[in-house]
Amino acid sequence: MLERLKTGVLGLDELMHGGIPENQTVLVTGTAGSGKTILAMQFAYTGVKKYQQPTVYLSFEETIESIRNNAMNFGWDFKPLEKDGKFSFIKYDPYHVEDFLTTLEAKIREIGAKRVVIDSVSALSFFVREKSEYRRMVFHLSQILQRLQCTSILLSEIVPGMPGLSRNGVEEFIADAVVVLYYRRINSTFSRAIQVWKMRGTKHSEKLHPYKITDKGMEVFHKEEALMESKEPWR
Repeated sequence: MLERLKTGVLGLDELMHGGIPENQTVLVTGTAGSGKTILAMQFAYTGVKKYQQPTVYLSFEETIESIRNNAMNFGWDFKPLEKDGKFSFIKYDPYHVEDFLTTLEAKIREIGAKRVVIDSVSALSFFVREKSEYRRMVFHLSQILQRLQCTSILLSEIVPGMPGLSRNGVEEFIADAVVVLYYRRINSTFSRAIQVWKMRGTKHSEKLHPYKITDKGMEVFHKEEALMESKEPWR
């Protein structure tokens, strides 16, 4: 029987039949404004605060202070967790990532991390121009995380007008699971929907479900279905 980790996102675990299988790598992808970073912060904060699972959060884009401040909008105070040695932020310039895997592995070992967030993995492509080399790097990253027995979330984005579920069309084939956040305009309003696109080795909901972002984070309505009349609902 698969051991699972709770995501900390209300309603999301039900779509995954109980949570993320341990040691899997999950790609969370979607268009701008869909709430990818909120989901990742919620996963990280709840993992430490509620389930006592040390966590590493590596950011290639936002500063650590910006992430901390944004998290406080939802009542998630990471500073005490950092002081207790149960949580660690790492900030890396995507143009200077030669040794980021070494640094990441060292930090995971240092705090005994069980959860890892990479925000966002597609930023690596700014440094690695060759698609084959980028694929190799992402695959190597996922292998390291699995070897260290971490359950991980990799963030990417869907670019309107481009095919695929990620910026580079690579990540969704390497990840064990893919969660897609849709945020698009229907007539004069914007609608949000979430879908577990794939999940290796376990059943999951194959439907679109509505979600909302509140002052307490993301909430998924797992008993409801969302309707988005489009062949390509991310555009």
